[in-house]
Amino acid sequence: MATVKASKTVEIMSGNKHNLQEEKNGVKPDGNGRVNGRNGSSSYKSKKNWKDNFYESFEETPLLTAILTVMCYGILVLVGHIREYLRFYSIEQNKGHTEPKIEGFVPLFQSWESFYTRNVYRRIRDCWNRPVASSAGAYIDVLECKSDDHNWSLELTEKKYHVMNFGSYNYLGFSETSGPCADSAEQCVRETSLSVSNSRQELGYTTVHQELDRKVAKFLGVEDAITFPMGFATNSMNMPCLVGKGCLLLSDELNHASLVLGSRLTGSTIRVFKHNNMVDLEKKLKAALIEGRPRNHRPWKKILIVVEGVYSMEGSIVRLPEILLLKKKYKAYVYLDEAHSIGALGPHGRGVTDYFGIDPNEVDIMMGTFTKSFGAAGGYLAGSKALIRHFRLHSHSSIYSAAVPPPIAKQVISVIDIISGIDGTKKGIERINKLAWNTIILVLE
Repeated sequence: MATVKASKTVEIMSGNKHNLQEEKNGVKPDGNGRVNGRNGSSSYKSKKNWKDNFYESFEETPLLTAILTVMCYGILVLVGHIREYLRFYSIEQNKGHTEPKIEGFVPLFQSWESFYTRNVYRRIRDCWNRPVASSAGAYIDVLECKSDDHNWSLELTEKKYHVMNFGSYNYLGFSETSGPCADSAEQCVRETSLSVSNSRQELGYTTVHQELDRKVAKFLGVEDAITFPMGFATNSMNMPCLVGKGCLLLSDELNHASLVLGSRLTGSTIRVFKHNNMVDLEKKLKAALIEGRPRNHRPWKKILIVVEGVYSMEGSIVRLPEILLLKKKYKAYVYLDEAHSIGALGPHGRGVTDYFGIDPNEVDIMMGTFTKSFGAAGGYLAGSKALIRHFRLHSHSSIYSAAVPPPIAKQVISVIDIISGIDGTKKGIERINKLAWNTIILVLE
């Protein structure tokens, strides 16, 4: 039964069953104000017909579910206010998690944040605050917790549950305690160290880091790359190196928090366009060129379009071919965050450029992390040699933080070799295909 359903879904995703009416943006609005296209396959050969295989849909929340959710949330808040009232008059003695009032000092926490933690989150914290006693593989061991004071405190029991793991970024299963990746990392510890304890600009740049930079650049198909110890900081600490005052940032409304923070730290003017809506993006690009900067109407120094490959919350894929057409038309730059797409998307696992069959050198700045498909930690920026040289000299994350630990760097190198087939096997492609198959099965169920 599952095979029949899967075959039908593949047929639908390949564009054989749907003829959607397209507007100027090449998409069709649905009931929730979002858009539908088709993004099921990367088997096309021409850039002109990529829309034929692009499918994008967002399921609307049922009205009854939305109403019941809001009602339950409202009841929790109401009961919480009643209990706060009782605590104020010392009728309820349990005052756990309340901040003491010290004369002359303002509260450290916002009133709503403190209220929510005490009266709403506490009731369900046992669902999330469960220690994991194994590696983050397909299955994990979770320790059972109990509470005798209504979740104010949790205590471990002797029970352990072996459960399926749906909450991990370990897309391809490379976060393993055994196998070639683990062996490579262990050997690196024996030959080098656990950490270099220094920044790349001082004593933290070893031959392992040099090899990692080269491997990442070759894997992506660009001139050069630089790696960093933290994925979030790869965005937030490096975007200020690209643009500043007098520049314009055009950001997708569903961009990740790291991109939002990095955009704010640049000091540039930020304008948000509707998610994956090329009509709205072009409208803002036109206005930027015609009107220029506020007050003096001078031309913008730079215009940077900031998008993600696969959006972390919605799971939608960026309409990269249209983004690049607008980039060329209006002389802008493109910053592509591939945290969730690199290693997992495209026939060779090289991200959205591989998925659409686009030359990666058409994208100005390519960013990604090693925390998802690579089962490691850190991130990278890739592009031209001149761009990467600029980051090596001016990046805050390169100057003020320690370099990637050598074992983690070796883990990433090993994964790249497996995905690329350099290890002489097809295990990398098999894992990528398995991920795509699992996605179809989960959608059907």
